[in-house]
Formats: sequence, C-alpha cells, structure tokens
Amino acid sequence: MIYKPTGVCSKEINIELDGDVIKSVKFTGGCSGNTQGVAALVAGMKVSDAISRLEGIRCGIRETSCPDQLAKALKQAIQ
Repeated sequence: MIYKPTGVCSKEINIELDGDVIKSVKFTGGCSGNTQGVAALVAGMKVSDAISRLEGIRCGIRETSCPDQLAKALKQAIQ
C-alpha cells in the first residue's frame, strides 16, 4: 500500500504487510536516518503494536510526525 502523509516532510510511505505483521516500510523524503530507523524497528511487528507505539508522536511543534503518519497509514491498511 502507498500512503501520502500530510503535515510532515516525507512525501510517501510504502507499506508491505503479511497478514497482521509489517513486512517492510519505506519512506520517501523526510529525515532519512529517522525514517530508516522507524522502518527497521517496525519490521516484523504486529500492526496493532506499531499503531499503539507510534500514534500521537509529534515532530517539534507540528501536530503530527512521520511515525504518527505511519500509524495513520497502518490504520487505513487494516480497515
């Protein structure tokens, strides 16, 4: 699935799931080291666990962040 985030520097989040497990995540744009780190940490994680850990994280004064946008994307993917 490809998700177009809003309110953050990344332009796209590409998510591959294997049932309810995150197989891979790739961010296009954003802070490269941070997005690569988040992607590596959630690989192999259950979608529900990733959502509960990432949802609500803010980037500075922004209302959202790349991890929060990933949580939104994962919620959309499982609906």
